[in-house]
Amino acid sequence: MRKLFIYCLLLVFSLNCYSQSKEECLSNLSIFAEYAKVKNYEAAYEPWLKVKGECPDINSAIYVYGERILKFYIDNSQGNDKDKYEEDLLDLYDEWLKYFSKTKSGKQQIGTILAIKAQSMLDYKLGDDEDIYDVYDEAFNKDPGSFTSPKGLYNYFKIYFNLYKAENPSVSLESLFEKYEEVTEKFELVMGSYTSKLDLLLKKEENDDPLSNKEVKNKRIYEVNMIACSTYLNNLNAIIAKESTCENLIPLYKKNFDKFKSNAVWLNRAASRMDSKDCSDDQLFVELVEALHELNPSANSAYYLGLLNDKKGDSKTAIQYYNESIELETDNLKKAKTLYKIALKFKKSRQYSKSRSYAYKALKFQPSAGRAYLLIANLYAASANNCGNTQFEKRAVYWLAAKEARKAASVDASVRRTAARTAVSYEGRAPSKTDIFTEGRSGETISVKCWIRKSITVPSI
Repeated sequence: MRKLFIYCLLLVFSLNCYSQSKEECLSNLSIFAEYAKVKNYEAAYEPWLKVKGECPDINSAIYVYGERILKFYIDNSQGNDKDKYEEDLLDLYDEWLKYFSKTKSGKQQIGTILAIKAQSMLDYKLGDDEDIYDVYDEAFNKDPGSFTSPKGLYNYFKIYFNLYKAENPSVSLESLFEKYEEVTEKFELVMGSYTSKLDLLLKKEENDDPLSNKEVKNKRIYEVNMIACSTYLNNLNAIIAKESTCENLIPLYKKNFDKFKSNAVWLNRAASRMDSKDCSDDQLFVELVEALHELNPSANSAYYLGLLNDKKGDSKTAIQYYNESIELETDNLKKAKTLYKIALKFKKSRQYSKSRSYAYKALKFQPSAGRAYLLIANLYAASANNCGNTQFEKRAVYWLAAKEARKAASVDASVRRTAARTAVSYEGRAPSKTDIFTEGRSGETISVKCWIRKSITVPSI
């Protein structure tokens, strides 16, 4: 009986101590968070340190704000003190993973945290390229779903590229291209997610259904992320450009063709790279495409067969394959991407009417495809001198071109600057107010013949 009494007494005492400890942790949590919010990191440090030491799993703010606090001390310290804070920062990420590998909603964030850790290692030089790459690689392979940072994905590839240039024995030209394809596909996946969300909002606006405040905010966020993705993907492409030449690609793919001719992923990536680098005139491209289509008839293989027939001058068969490509594709964004690629091919062969037709088809599947509107604008501008009976009417075509460029700017943040500059350039080539007055054509409707077959209303002055 006495033992039971002592046990109960100890239990009550321990629960009381735990309650007091938790209460103190919550108090210090509130204190350091308020200081951290206003960037008073010196005042935040001590209460933050107590919470992290005594209640490391009480709230993820320990790690979100803790990172800012430690970075402040790293930036404002030297010597041994700086080394200590740098070690503490790396330990912080490990503890973050230990206690909050998932968000409140239960979503994994291992990839996010590891990518943040790798970025800090890069920023503060807390390891060599191999060390930093290993952390990025763990994020990419362990939890790719939450590794979506455009900057992180770019640096992941850039460091791998640096290892290749430093002649690291573990990085070959072949593995470099493979890594490039993996990261590019990840970029496209992330961009596809934002695009789908933006398209829904654009359709809502087109139906004159006003966006809520939350939707307006989300739209800005999606656009900012799309711009970041587009910028970093362009930078990534610039890095690989000197290596991914036909002189490098063709021998490499020839060497590996027999080994991978039953691998649809490899065949598709090889064909895609050769197509994008204009290596499709080589016989190897034909072999890749035929092997791919025989192994796994798909939207991509049908598209490449269309391309081959286009090169042979068989436009009728080419269009049949192009259309088959669209029918085989089930994803709307991929349909739009393929349709846009077909539109580009027709533009290159100066089949402007067909090019515009496929660009419009792309827009049906992806309303936010600003590049499709830009393509149409370029088609109109390229035809200005051939459409119209007088010099005034020919130059009036630039109003049509500018209008399409403005549409591109309005729907796609990733091309907004380029589209806006393009629109200004085309408007500068259109008739001036003086020209309109001299010709006496203010407010007149001009019917453009040739392949364009559109009407233009001259601005009223």
